[in-house]
Amino acid sequence: LYILLVALTPVHRAPEPSEKTFLSSTASSPQPLPALTDPAAVDLSVVIPAYNEATRLPSMLDDALNHLQAPSTPKRSVEFIVVDDGSQDKTTAVALELASQYKNTDLRVIRLTKNRGKGGAVQAGVLGSRGRRILMVDADGASRFGDLEQLWDEMSKLEVSPETAVVSIGSRAHLVGTEAVVKRSAVRNFLMHGFHVTLRTLGVGHIRDTQCGFKLFNRPAALALFRPLHLQSWLFDVELLILAQYQNIPVAEVPVGWHEVAGSKLRLISDSIGMLTDLLVLRANYALGRW
Repeated sequence: LYILLVALTPVHRAPEPSEKTFLSSTASSPQPLPALTDPAAVDLSVVIPAYNEATRLPSMLDDALNHLQAPSTPKRSVEFIVVDDGSQDKTTAVALELASQYKNTDLRVIRLTKNRGKGGAVQAGVLGSRGRRILMVDADGASRFGDLEQLWDEMSKLEVSPETAVVSIGSRAHLVGTEAVVKRSAVRNFLMHGFHVTLRTLGVGHIRDTQCGFKLFNRPAALALFRPLHLQSWLFDVELLILAQYQNIPVAEVPVGWHEVAGSKLRLISDSIGMLTDLLVLRANYALGRW
């Protein structure tokens, strides 16, 4: 069983030299990424993992900018970091075109040479961000960007000092039983409930919704959680929350708006099997002290 665990445990790939740089519409050549250990330079970094998201990315960014530029929204300095996770479409070109259109917006693109998985893309973006607070958000626009203010306020309540590590995550648990979930296919709902039962069985069910792609970290929490992160697949969210639990980092779970968007990259059967395997590997590695 131990040999099987070692064989199934993912090997963390070191970044290529080009993956330590970012592209922007204002620079003629790739620029070196900052480090998460550097002092914060902006109020908020928005990290967007993107794999073949050329068609869905523009509307998501429009929604984000409409909220951030609204008169009622507190004024913050913001950077957007789109992490192209080895896309085979024009995701990078579309992101750079959007950067040239939004002249007063700091939009950076990190291009991964090979597909790492959503966790690997988010990790690359967070480690190269400059924000005092760092928001992870999906490129599909399924989450309502305006709910950032609720996550922000909950984080502020727990942030005793600038050095206090705090996480505030969006939750769709309150939507179970509503049309947003009921109208999904029976297979998706069956797998969702099965996944939650598995989480509780393995002792990681303290968060009602681990998989919502709308999570806010302050910089101390990002340092504590993303540098030791091992999983780069869909289940990286669960490892982040386990790491937070081990380090007594408070996690506020905040109800947010959500709607299903066509074009999901999730393959129901194969990815569900992969998630279960990753969950068992994750729990075993931490239980045995390998991680």
